[in-house]
Amino acid sequence: MTNRPFRAVLLAAGASGLVLAGPAVPTSRAGAQGTVATISASDKAEGAKANPQLLAEFGGAVTGPQATYVENVGKTIAFQSGLGNARSDFTVTLLNSPVNNAFAIPGGYVYVTRQLVALMNNEAELAGVLGHEVGHVAARHAAKRESAATRNTILGVLGSMLAGAVLGNSALGQLGQKIFSTGSQLLTLKYSRGQESEADSLGVTYLRRAGYDPRAMGSVLRSLAQQTALDAQLTGTTDKVPEWASTHPDPASRVTAALALAGSNPRGMTNRDTFLTRVDGLTYGEDPKQGVVDGRKFIHPGYRMTFQAPQGFYLVNGTRAVSISGQSGKGELASAAYSGNLDAYVRAVFAGLSDQQRLVPDSVRTTTVNGIPAAYGVVRTNTGDGTRDIVVFAYAWGPSQAFHFTTISEAGQAAAFDPMFSSMRRITIGEAGAVRTRRLAVVTVKKDDTLQSLARRMAYDDRPLDRFLVLNGFDAATRLAPGSRVKLIVY
Repeated sequence: MTNRPFRAVLLAAGASGLVLAGPAVPTSRAGAQGTVATISASDKAEGAKANPQLLAEFGGAVTGPQATYVENVGKTIAFQSGLGNARSDFTVTLLNSPVNNAFAIPGGYVYVTRQLVALMNNEAELAGVLGHEVGHVAARHAAKRESAATRNTILGVLGSMLAGAVLGNSALGQLGQKIFSTGSQLLTLKYSRGQESEADSLGVTYLRRAGYDPRAMGSVLRSLAQQTALDAQLTGTTDKVPEWASTHPDPASRVTAALALAGSNPRGMTNRDTFLTRVDGLTYGEDPKQGVVDGRKFIHPGYRMTFQAPQGFYLVNGTRAVSISGQSGKGELASAAYSGNLDAYVRAVFAGLSDQQRLVPDSVRTTTVNGIPAAYGVVRTNTGDGTRDIVVFAYAWGPSQAFHFTTISEAGQAAAFDPMFSSMRRITIGEAGAVRTRRLAVVTVKKDDTLQSLARRMAYDDRPLDRFLVLNGFDAATRLAPGSRVKLIVY
């Protein structure tokens, strides 16, 4: 959440990759070795139109040598897909986002977040992730999943895929789109098991063509699965995929399948040392300018704000909003135009949640939360998945600025968010100044170093050893070799 006014987000981020494919080349052409397909003018135009909005949504582009390195690797692997005539046909961007994410859109645009890059341990893994996302585009997966009514634009497909994930095709699709937008875990879950497997297979194929070790696809999927499980443990949530998203292949089966695709005697480069040298110093986690998630707590030094998610929920910080997710409900913290009237503000937020159904609270009640003027309203409505309670809880942050939570839960379960609503408070200048940037540091293992001694250098008080092991793809039995290099997260 950047230190500026923002609106409810209309794009979506997926934890393990956000992918969108519009009209592209047929799978047979994209997958045929040696076949070159020209990226169409219409795809280029759609990609160029969506690119600035995607950059704004995901924190903007990282610049400098790190971004240049990722760009070069991305262009090399994307070219293996046969989607373009030359490396120059692709635009590869390193995003300033703290979410593990990678995606590609028609027109040759490929993206990966700095957070996901930090989780990788060699160049082949970077190439494999980007190859997987390009594979979705090459196979036209999203185009095969979307409805004809939303096939016109890239951003339209994004919205329709997310809205259908939770609320089906009901009139509240726009509500689902806006509430479950930033950092949502849902978008990639809309791909079928077969499509995810096909994208993994294409990624392995591209790795081989580029001369990389094809096992990298399996190893990075394993790291991602381990990070997802650790995040769930750290936040007290479950990493079990809910039933409505059960089409997504479980990570363990994908790892096994990807390693099987690599074969019993794989060959190829990993470029581990080059990768570690190039990513050293990369910003890790939230950029304090956008606010910081620390477990269930969110703190924004610029706005001098903090709140805490309820037990069993987790937070994901986005450029324009903070999402709150749990098994019993979801929501987001956002902002909108504020004239000084909280009653009107709450009603306007409700009105903007659905383009097809008028959402009006029976009343808007006023209160005070930790000295902050506040107001809230509740609407009970029917969706394709049953009756839901929608709450808008707003705070007057200044004469011309307000923030609000929007939450959705099963009827009668809205009280689960009450502790969060009451936790909102202003922080002191000292608290704001204590928020520090974390970064990735590559260090050389010394003779007396152990897993435990290196883990103690991590910039975390909770589970530092587990964080260190997952970050480096290690387990508790890993033996460190003096002179080798490992990753740490430091201030």
